[in-house]
Amino acid sequence: MLVDSHCHLDFPDFAVEREAVLARARAAGVGTMLTIGTKVSEFPRVRAIAEAHPDIWCSVGIHPHEAASEPDTGADALAALARHPKVVGIGEAGLDYFYDHSPRDRQQEVFRVHALAARTTGLPLIVHARDADEDMAAILAAESGGGALKGVLHCFSSGRRLAETAVALGFYISFSGILTFKKADELRAIARDLPLDRLLVETDAPYLAPIPHRGKRNEPAFVTYTAAMLAAVRGVGVGEIEAATTANFFRLFDRARPPARPCG
Repeated sequence: MLVDSHCHLDFPDFAVEREAVLARARAAGVGTMLTIGTKVSEFPRVRAIAEAHPDIWCSVGIHPHEAASEPDTGADALAALARHPKVVGIGEAGLDYFYDHSPRDRQQEVFRVHALAARTTGLPLIVHARDADEDMAAILAAESGGGALKGVLHCFSSGRRLAETAVALGFYISFSGILTFKKADELRAIARDLPLDRLLVETDAPYLAPIPHRGKRNEPAFVTYTAAMLAAVRGVGVGEIEAATTANFFRLFDRARPPARPCG
């Protein structure tokens, strides 16, 4: 079994054929999916998808692109939304200095609110980090509270230093289809060297479809290509990556439950 630890099933890209997309994922061996909240104002739509499917879980949060446009939401409000039994994480939240769709100081403020909500609830923090390695490392260190904060750097494409800092703080690192891209040699080297018990795989669907689907709409079934590449760069079988990343997911997102296995 594989887990797609980060996808956006509520996005309009899937509206017409969401059930077919889910069926393809299950046929490909994807037994669990985590659909991610990016706007508190649209959280009910994310939650409804998770409520409708026993193998789908969700998170609640505000993406850094939306930090300036979404309603001001405190840690207590996030924690209250996270009490729903299908919510297993806080985020995604973080820093994106590549697009700068929100002012950087506002991104940092909202990210710290999410870190507080994660500590309050005990749920993992789902972190978006792009072109912000230095500030991200500093905030994670400051907010970790001596190990009180757990989480994952999703769709990792940053530098080795941030990866190693996050792992030292107890965080996990999730790799997406970027790992398969031809020019991702540095990223593959990082994936090769990190501890296996801290790795996850994801699609970030509908974005970042892996080779051989690059340039097309991504979907959870394609997480198999990322897992295969991760196995190749680490020199192990795909089955080992499937087992490890699935175990890692349920260890980190410990409110989620594995799907029931058929008898016999």
